[in-house]
Amino acid sequence: MTLPSRVSDLAPFDLLLSVARLGSVGAAARAHGISQPTASARISGMERRLGIALIKRSARGSRLTDEGALVADWARAAVEAAWSLDAGITSLRGVRDDRLPVAASLTVAEYLLPRWLAALRASAPDTSVALTAGNSGDVAAAVLSGAAPIGFIESPDVPEGLRSRAVGHDTLTVIVAPGHPWARRRSGITPEELAATPLVSRERGSGTRRHLELALRSRTGRPLAEPLLELSSTTAIKAAVAERVGPAVLSSLAVAGELAGRTVVSVPVVDVDLHRTLRLVHPSGRALTGVAARLAEIAARSARHAPPANGSAPG
Repeated sequence: MTLPSRVSDLAPFDLLLSVARLGSVGAAARAHGISQPTASARISGMERRLGIALIKRSARGSRLTDEGALVADWARAAVEAAWSLDAGITSLRGVRDDRLPVAASLTVAEYLLPRWLAALRASAPDTSVALTAGNSGDVAAAVLSGAAPIGFIESPDVPEGLRSRAVGHDTLTVIVAPGHPWARRRSGITPEELAATPLVSRERGSGTRRHLELALRSRTGRPLAEPLLELSSTTAIKAAVAERVGPAVLSSLAVAGELAGRTVVSVPVVDVDLHRTLRLVHPSGRALTGVAARLAEIAARSARHAPPANGSAPG
């Protein structure tokens, strides 16, 4: 028995699911690594084959028609089964990727990923990793676009279209130069003071900055003050703080050495929780396979065995 011609090619249905998930044909096209005109043509061709209007297009994006939503629901199981079939065939063939693209936020790339990669290398010595480090927004975009099958982020937001799991925890820490007035504040500072103070900060899209914005807004109801200085490097931020440019908020993982050496000092913040979870992300509906799955397990195992994050702010 042959498959019905209308459903023998699952790729357009996979594209339709991406439109439903991402809200536009353009975003779905980027996720599939094709141009928007190509994506539109594939969906239009599917509409003609099925005899059904699947998408309503507008200036604000695209959404599925009622019939399109039904088709997408019916197609989801078939598309996920195709991915599972491919993963099973790959495992039977014993195929092993020898080059794994990985995207990671700066904190994870600098302080956690090296030991995970060492463990991966020990279990799969023929594997090489092509690492792209950036802010959490860049990492999410890379995974959604298919540029990397796996990524690691610091931000509390997990974009639609991605699945996540915890791989670590840390605490955001306020740091100042030893001579800064806050360094003498035994009782710490309030969330209102921190929110109102221009900081030496990461750029927009940084997971550290986003987490701080949400944590302080939940306590104060106000946005952060505009940054005193924006820098894309954690090392540059720590140097600026040590040179008394201003305070900063960074991961406890990133400032442990400077705190031990007293080039900067930490300042407690009262009545706000600055703990956060570091996450692995990968595309929804697509199981990780091969060395990507192995790296995910190594990272998840480290989270299960890691001690609790240090430095709890009271409150």
